[in-house]
Amino acid sequence: MSRAKLEHRIGVRASAETIWTVLADVEGWPKWCTLYPRAVGTIRIGGQLDLDVAVAGQPTRAIRPVVVDWVPNEQLHWRLSLLGGLVRTTRYFEIEELVPGSSIFSNGELFGGLLGARVARQLRGPLRDGFRAMGEAVRDLAEAAEAASPPS
Repeated sequence: MSRAKLEHRIGVRASAETIWTVLADVEGWPKWCTLYPRAVGTIRIGGQLDLDVAVAGQPTRAIRPVVVDWVPNEQLHWRLSLLGGLVRTTRYFEIEELVPGSSIFSNGELFGGLLGARVARQLRGPLRDGFRAMGEAVRDLAEAAEAASPPS
């Protein structure tokens, strides 16, 4: 079985809680995230999300990943099986608060299955671009929210 990992990490001048607020609003993603122009669902273990994925150079496709793990203010992970299980992915979003008001937001995907590494190689550039755009949008929204909220 072949494996591959694609990831984008970005520093955010905001608390983990503020970043989580942006991320947890799945149905709000289409307003700011070009990678997911349609997003419906609730974050809960075993919950299925209904998303459209728009990767540059590829037709937009509908996916229905299953949430396998989530911890508020820390992480969201989902799994997806494609091509009859020949490609299995785990998509992850992770927040690490370094000090109050300063965090790292990571978003990426682990590819497994017989064709996982091959698919990852084929989509490496466009997926990284999508992950980067999502990370930058999360950063911008979270930093704007923190700047707008009065200090406690």
